[in-house]
Amino acid sequence: MPRILLLGGTSEASALARLLAAQGVEAVYSYAGRTAAPIAQPLPVRIGGFGGVGGLADYLRTHAITHLIDATHPFAATISRNAIAAAHATGTPLLSLERPAWRAGSGDDWFHAADFESAAAALPVDPAHVFLAIGRQNLSAFAGLPHRWLLRLVDPPDGPLPLPRAHAVIARGPFDVETDRALMQAHGITHLVAKNAGGAGAEAKLTAARALHLPVILIDRPELPSRPTVTEPGDALAWLHHTPSARRGV
Repeated sequence: MPRILLLGGTSEASALARLLAAQGVEAVYSYAGRTAAPIAQPLPVRIGGFGGVGGLADYLRTHAITHLIDATHPFAATISRNAIAAAHATGTPLLSLERPAWRAGSGDDWFHAADFESAAAALPVDPAHVFLAIGRQNLSAFAGLPHRWLLRLVDPPDGPLPLPRAHAVIARGPFDVETDRALMQAHGITHLVAKNAGGAGAEAKLTAARALHLPVILIDRPELPSRPTVTEPGDALAWLHHTPSARRGV
């Protein structure tokens, strides 16, 4: 019988978890542990890291995992690289479930930045009001700039932020266009900085920026080695049914 390790933390991972549970597939849902109150899942859940490539490979062997599905955030590059390496080391079939990146449309004023430091350098020299919609992990790349910052975080900060002129809004998506537009107007936002995460749950801020004619600095996704990839949970389920299991000698 197949036994799946699902690396999650996204809406796509949750949708796939529901499909797996509905079909009675044995699976474990893995959270990285960065969110204080992760969304409940219909599968057994583990929380925390694995200890690098070696730790993940040991987990795959010890728990007789037959298939590994990486449905983490497109910017969770470390765990995705570890998954690729651990799958190769153990002979475990690996699939990436990854939402498509956002693409600019008519009326968008987007600048693509290669990384967080490039995004910080693309902001104006003079003080601006910036909606820094990147979470809390990479705020230090923007430290020392003269701007006022609007942050939107899932959890309240557990210590001082590296940005002294920051106002944090605690909220969990999905978000809608009218709410994001009102938020930007209330804070006098002049620029939006965001990661190109893709998906519908966080796209509202881009639509609101378009309506307000605001420039957007969009940080490109980190590059990852080639691996089998699908964009829909149903396609991941189909892959599972058509991909032979890893052989563990059990």
